[in-house]
Amino acid sequence: MALKKYRPTTSSRRFMSRVVTEELSRKKPEKSLLISLPYHAGRNNNGRITVRHRGGRHKRKYRFIDFKRDKRDIPAVVQAIEYDPNRSSHIALLKYEDGEKRYILHPVGLQVGNQVLASREASITAGNSLPLEKIPEGTMIHNVELKPGRGGKLGRSAGSGIQFMAREGDWAHLKLPSGEIRMVKLACWATVGQVGNIEHDSIMYGSAGRRRHSGIRPTVRGTAMNAVDHPHGGGRGKSKGHNQPSSPWGIPTKGYKTRKKRNKSAQFIIKRRIKRRKG
Repeated sequence: MALKKYRPTTSSRRFMSRVVTEELSRKKPEKSLLISLPYHAGRNNNGRITVRHRGGRHKRKYRFIDFKRDKRDIPAVVQAIEYDPNRSSHIALLKYEDGEKRYILHPVGLQVGNQVLASREASITAGNSLPLEKIPEGTMIHNVELKPGRGGKLGRSAGSGIQFMAREGDWAHLKLPSGEIRMVKLACWATVGQVGNIEHDSIMYGSAGRRRHSGIRPTVRGTAMNAVDHPHGGGRGKSKGHNQPSSPWGIPTKGYKTRKKRNKSAQFIIKRRIKRRKG
């Protein structure tokens, strides 16, 4: 895949780009795996906005994704590679020998007509699912379980790839895309390969209308508000009033750690994620 850039016929077109999706199959999604997706535009049961900047998106339906890969030792053939409006990665439609169809996340290198398998004896090829104890060190994996049988939780977004670093007893050391190294039980299952649609992070929306179709509403700067609406509001010009960068509710947004100090999963983290430079 590659990025397509547009001619600057308008101001919004000047920096707009999208991913060229030549590998996607030109077919309608599988009806048996679709369900209507209720949309609340960030509002709760009382009608109050609890998640800001959401609303006005295009109508869409949810595709059931097989994160558990619990149909074991039955080979399946990739019938189509499709776009999924509910996630950043593409999805692949599998048809098993018994006729059942399921969607999985599309890894890099998986093509229509390829055969995939979820088994303890499966080969180390893109799309196959195995327990971590059967995967060699150094392999790139995705859709990794945190608890056996619960389904994949780690490495599911576009371009995500988790590196199998080492083994220690009943545990595997995995390096996440953030740079964090954590321990996961060797009995947990994972899928071989890196999630596809790698160029997703490089997309430039270019126009406000394209963001609205995705369900993203405008964001107003705190300094542009009144003092009653935001800690940065009021004052003269672009001054924050000597207040620390914070949310409308006064919670610091830069350098403030929100993770619980006694989080149970902290004992499985060997190395914290790489700290990003503050802009």
